[in-house]
Amino acid sequence: MNAADVVPCRHPGAAPEDVIDRVVTLFNRISENPSLLASYGITADEYELALPAAIERLRGSKAAGNSEKRQFLRDVFETLQSLGLVTDIQNPRYGDDTVYRLSIPNVGDVAIIQKGCPDGAHSSTRWARPAWAKEAYIWWLCSSTSLEPGEHITKGVNRLKNRFFSDAIDTIDGVIFHNNLCGSAARPCPKTAFSLKVGDTNLPPPCIYIMPDREPNSLEWNWLGTKQLAFPGCLLSAFCIPNDQSRLFTGYVGYQKRGDAIRTNITSRYGPGRSTTLRS
Repeated sequence: MNAADVVPCRHPGAAPEDVIDRVVTLFNRISENPSLLASYGITADEYELALPAAIERLRGSKAAGNSEKRQFLRDVFETLQSLGLVTDIQNPRYGDDTVYRLSIPNVGDVAIIQKGCPDGAHSSTRWARPAWAKEAYIWWLCSSTSLEPGEHITKGVNRLKNRFFSDAIDTIDGVIFHNNLCGSAARPCPKTAFSLKVGDTNLPPPCIYIMPDREPNSLEWNWLGTKQLAFPGCLLSAFCIPNDQSRLFTGYVGYQKRGDAIRTNITSRYGPGRSTTLRS
């Protein structure tokens, strides 16, 4: 199994690598066509000078802004509140890290740390667990189709592994991969039968992975997915998945020490008898 197979979903409309390579070649050769450039009122030198900034502007206009990501999570959390699963929501304050504080009955306060695509260092290693958090999760909101969802998740988990075995004082309880692409034509989901109406969108259940705890003198950390948490069942219950079945829709990450190497186990679950496992 390769990284793309970590989850069963794909980006069916994403451009293949050979097409991307041809587009890159096209961008690089436009400066060799002065008549085309002249028709837009620019010279070859001006094109070369402006190209990096133009690409950055194009990327910025295509990417979902932070405000849009915040609104997505707020819509999800307010839906949970309307269902009585969350009693209070404290939104991030301007200028602070994007951390939501959810009060969950019979659980306590849960921290949701909003991040972008997991393959970036900022989204996987630069975070701090709030002292008040009973449970804490990173929520990856990734709109990129440059990699398959499983490849994004695998890269993020590998970054988290490095942090897990570092001198960092805190750990994370779990990670969630979910945004408004999930269940759409751009990212079809096999869990759509359990979709929840959030605003004007039908969202399938998120991909949830329980992360290991540090255990001194151990050679395995959640390798077989034995760790249990409360929030995954609470979140999945909004999608009409009973609590006694939530483990069938909750994945996990485990680490195992073999000699000088640390192995990684990423297991996704998406229903009874439906799972994928990548061990590397």
